[in-house]
Formats: sequence, structure tokens, C-alpha cells
Amino acid sequence: MTSTFIRKAIFLALLFIPIYGSAQTTKQDSIWQPLRFFVGSWNGKGGGEPGIGEYERNYQFILNKRFIEIKNKSTYPPTEKYPKGEVHEDIGYFSYDKVRHCFVLRQFHIEGFVNQFRLDSISADGKRIVFISEAIENIPTGWRAKETYQLISDNEFSETFELAAPNKGFDKYTAVTLKRLK
Repeated sequence: MTSTFIRKAIFLALLFIPIYGSAQTTKQDSIWQPLRFFVGSWNGKGGGEPGIGEYERNYQFILNKRFIEIKNKSTYPPTEKYPKGEVHEDIGYFSYDKVRHCFVLRQFHIEGFVNQFRLDSISADGKRIVFISEAIENIPTGWRAKETYQLISDNEFSETFELAAPNKGFDKYTAVTLKRLK
């Protein structure tokens, strides 16, 4: 082999390494396409059982884009039922389960509840996303929960959280509309 041939081979290899690397990144990134919309900071108003409140939410990629972390804070003013008002916080994580080929949402709530949801459905247009609970810790057996996200525009979505008592249908617990912060 001539040194010219070896130099050309090395040059071509170095030329294509970045293309190969970006193809790998694109594949990893494409997994998140159905949920990428949420990444960013949001605020909004909504309510339900706890009253009408203000919501702050942040979604961000973490751990080499293997998870999306969700930080939520909901603040409710005093009501007759809750004279001191209420502050609710939770941290959640979207992950992709490669074995089951589905998205999973895990939430850890300040009250001690831990919810694990499995993606139930995404509408054909990708604007309605529904997660149904697989397990809920620290609540009596048989309870179920549902999170429904409705994408309204590029910078707005609504979220409805529903609960179902054992052998009952879902009832709305809270509903909020969130807008992306600029």
C-alpha cells in the first residue's frame, strides 16, 4: 500500500465519522419526537378539587437525553376547605422503555404519592396524549389515574388529571392550561 492511499483512506474515514455520529444522535433524538413539544418552561392557571391555582412547570432533558425531567409547582389561595391555601409540588420523569416499546411517566408527589403511568394513546395528529396509571403508591388498592395532554398551539397545552376509585370511572381532579414562557 502506498502512503498516498493510506492518507486518502484516513481522510475519508475522518470525513464520514461526523456523519455517522450525527445519525446516531438523530436516532436518539427521534425517540423523543412525540414529547419534545413539552421541553421548556411553562406557567398557567387551572384548578379542580383543590381550587383555582397558579401553575409553574419546567420540562428538560437530563442524563444524556435519556429522560425528560418535569418539575411542577401549583399554588392555590386560601379557600373555605383549605384556609391556609395549598402548595403542591411534584417531580416527574418521562422515559422510554425499550423492552415494552412505550413511554413511561413516573411522578413523585410532595404528599408521598408515586404514580407510574404508561402511554395509552397518541392521536393521529399528535395533539392528544394520554397516560394511564400502572401503579400508584401510598393510596388504597384499586385506584387509577389518567393524565391527558391536549396540544393547543406551539406555545400552549392543557392537562387534565383524573382519578378513578376502585371499580369506578374517571373523574376530573384538576385541569390546567399552560403557556410557554418566552
